[in-house]
Amino acid sequence: MLQGRKIAVPESRELDLFVNMLERQGAIAVRCPLVSIHDVEDAAPVQAWLERLSAGQHDSLVLYTGEGLARLLAFAQRGGIEAEVIAGLRRTRKIVRGPKPAKVLRSIGLSPDVTAEEPTTSGLIATLSALDLNGSCVGVQLYPGGEDLLAGFLKQARAKADPILCYRYASDEEDERVAHLIDELVTGDIDLIAFTSTAQVRRLQEVARRFGRASELDAAMRRALIAAVGPVTGHAIEEAGWPVAAMPQDSFHLKPMVAALSRKLAADVSPLPLV
Repeated sequence: MLQGRKIAVPESRELDLFVNMLERQGAIAVRCPLVSIHDVEDAAPVQAWLERLSAGQHDSLVLYTGEGLARLLAFAQRGGIEAEVIAGLRRTRKIVRGPKPAKVLRSIGLSPDVTAEEPTTSGLIATLSALDLNGSCVGVQLYPGGEDLLAGFLKQARAKADPILCYRYASDEEDERVAHLIDELVTGDIDLIAFTSTAQVRRLQEVARRFGRASELDAAMRRALIAAVGPVTGHAIEEAGWPVAAMPQDSFHLKPMVAALSRKLAADVSPLPLV
């Protein structure tokens, strides 16, 4: 059902993998890496946080993203304390928001101790609410834009929060390429667009505003078929006022999203039942 469909792919880290999945089904992938990800410029706070983890100062550790955990491990390796950090992770109660940090944990021979009821901040808070955090130290691996999400809850739970942000989005890069994608969406040259992170949604909106195309983009996105990799990204799309046409129901990865897209397109072209 993807044969000949022109699909915008605003993916960064797994861009090639995603494109290959789509092209194997006959789709025409339009690459537009909306978000470039880099380490934070000042490594000192990250190294200090990793040393606290290694020293066993965290009773629990909240892992929001696989990207963040992978970068923390890379910082540890460069700092010569990778073994100590992995040992610290092994001792600490590891609480993950979704499948991506769990996958990174498995790559180093570990697994989550607690998984959020739903892969959202509200799902994470619901899960944390069932735990006794009073007087404990909770390390929190943050992501850009999510710095304040757990602060209030942890304060109410009488826990000491120890947050760390280890990566940033280089959102000022490649504005012209993003503007060209907006042009293609507005003219209807793009059949579908598939989002895999909330940062991609925000980036598209920011560039549209910068180029004075916000209202045109909104109109185009209300007409377009939009796919989301999971509920967190889906919520960001809906907050933008755009409809989510396809999203996996229980496994929030690229392959299930491609399958959800195919099912949506198959349903749209199915003949009407005879009466």
